[in-house]
Amino acid sequence: MNRLKKNILVGKISFFFIFIIFIINAETTNSENIVLEGNYLEMKILDKVSSKGYKLKVKIKEEKLFKNISIRALKCKNSKFDDNPEITAYLQVKDLKRKDNDEVFVFNGWTFSSSPTLRPFDHPVYDIWITKCY
Repeated sequence: MNRLKKNILVGKISFFFIFIIFIINAETTNSENIVLEGNYLEMKILDKVSSKGYKLKVKIKEEKLFKNISIRALKCKNSKFDDNPEITAYLQVKDLKRKDNDEVFVFNGWTFSSSPTLRPFDHPVYDIWITKCY
């Protein structure tokens, strides 16, 4: 009878530890899919005329001048899906050479690192790709 009580106690303790390990693993897995907002956005800019590439760092909600365009990043987010993180950013881009006020922004919207052609940035001289949000 004593031996039966010891086996039941060992079984309960083993079940308790397995349950705790399962809970810790579930919490760790869920924390990997948390979306993180950054304070800085890093992007690559291609000058199509000269074929030169540039790396630009922009602080969120501040305007950055690059040659004859003005770039403002209003928000950027990182999210992790498996091993391939997705970076999204809300950008406003103005062409400073344009004198007509009919079109304020050349680009105003969300852009995605994995598929920049979803909402393409269409400019005759520059292409922009977001690379990092931190």
